[in-house]
Amino acid sequence: PKPEQKSSLSEDLKDLSKNIPWIIMLVVTTLIFITLAMKGGSYVYYFENYVDKAQITAFLDPIKPYLPTFENDTAMGLGVFNGGGILIGLIGIMWSKKLADKFGKRNVFMASLFVSTLFILVFYFYPPQSVGLMFLTQILHMFFYGISTPILWTMIADVADYSEWKNNRRATAIIFAAMMIGLKGGLSIGSALLTKILNIFDYQPGSTTGQSAETINGIKMLVSVFPSISFFIAFGLLFFYEINKNMEGQIQSDLEKRRG
Repeated sequence: PKPEQKSSLSEDLKDLSKNIPWIIMLVVTTLIFITLAMKGGSYVYYFENYVDKAQITAFLDPIKPYLPTFENDTAMGLGVFNGGGILIGLIGIMWSKKLADKFGKRNVFMASLFVSTLFILVFYFYPPQSVGLMFLTQILHMFFYGISTPILWTMIADVADYSEWKNNRRATAIIFAAMMIGLKGGLSIGSALLTKILNIFDYQPGSTTGQSAETINGIKMLVSVFPSISFFIAFGLLFFYEINKNMEGQIQSDLEKRRG
């Protein structure tokens, strides 16, 4: 904020209540982290109860000498699945700025979110033996999701600029603080949903006889259908987010003149 700006919580909250892009981004942030908590927490159940263990062993055999020691091949498969996805996500992040500069942040964010959601959804259709397809799908999902990762936070910064542009008052701190509430809220809701859904589908911890067909179906939906829902809702909300590439330029130009 400008040194002469007087801070006021009531004015900041009033500005936020009229800032539609901020409201959209708050909800989108919450929805994204609901998905991340839900699918991230359910992979362990997916590997332990659904994925074919013999196929995991066969898939990992060529790279085992280069991997650290794990408790068993299922744990190793889950480690490679998650770790490899993170590395590919970093490659997606490196493409993020170039694409956003060319096509606009909102458009790239929407496209990457939509495509990455499709790669979550298809997990429901894979049989237990399709280990190679599962790993390939995870790689593609994380690449496209990685593109969206830094854009989320730069869009929140755009929301702060939009607030200043509209209200002639800077409120960056409260805007980012509120987004962190959305992030933590999303993680909490997603984790709670994971536990609730496992309970609904009668998951039996430590069962020696295996899970029922209904429970296995619930676990499949936890890594595919259920986390896709919040991603798709977030994608739909972004159609109402008005800060496109042209408006970004207009806001920056007007703020520079005003500050200058």
